[in-house]
Amino acid sequence: MTLSSSDHTYLAANWSEVRRRVDDACRAAGRDPSEVVILPVSKTFGADVIRDAVALGLHRFGENKVQEIRDKAGPLADCGIEWVVIGHLQTNKAKDVARLASEVQSLDRLELAEALDHRLQAEGRMIDVLVQVKTSSEESKTGLAPEQLPAFLEQLRRFATLRVRGLMTLAVQSEDPAQVRACFCRLRELRDEAVGRGHDLPRLSMGMSGDFPLAIAEGATEVRIGTAIFGRRG
Repeated sequence: MTLSSSDHTYLAANWSEVRRRVDDACRAAGRDPSEVVILPVSKTFGADVIRDAVALGLHRFGENKVQEIRDKAGPLADCGIEWVVIGHLQTNKAKDVARLASEVQSLDRLELAEALDHRLQAEGRMIDVLVQVKTSSEESKTGLAPEQLPAFLEQLRRFATLRVRGLMTLAVQSEDPAQVRACFCRLRELRDEAVGRGHDLPRLSMGMSGDFPLAIAEGATEVRIGTAIFGRRG
């Protein structure tokens, strides 16, 4: 179906279908659907689309680029949106993140943690963060190497402005479900090991439109869904 730029009625149907599919995946995995949060990923979609999504009761949106958050935050200032950074983050964007974002799911190096902490102190704010771990061998994927996670989590304890709440990953792009699922399994194992060392990490952000049932089966507490809610990007 071809839609005009102002016709966003498809959002309600898409959101309902995604929620149903997530609930079904939870039940198939023997889990309570209330355990899994859906993060709508609104990257490349304009403020008008997001405003219509807000009308459906959505108030938390994931964005890959801080520039997009900057562009959208003004026109949507009345919507009470919580912006979540899910893309690779450069340290020179820390000022905007500290001012506009409620959460960063792509924390992957000490330099970035230091920059965020510095800017957050200046803003008098604290934010939730997830550590992004690279669980696949793809060069295009970013994230902390699994073997570096224990030391990194210890280093993060000194930053009072960063509330470390869990881990995030991107699975390998593969038609083989076993390879995809292995990435999610690895993240869960890393989280469980960290919990055993005394870290409180209740959240696992993993799974997107094409692979979230596998992520849910491996313990995801949050899935990042873009295309299945907003449609294909131009």
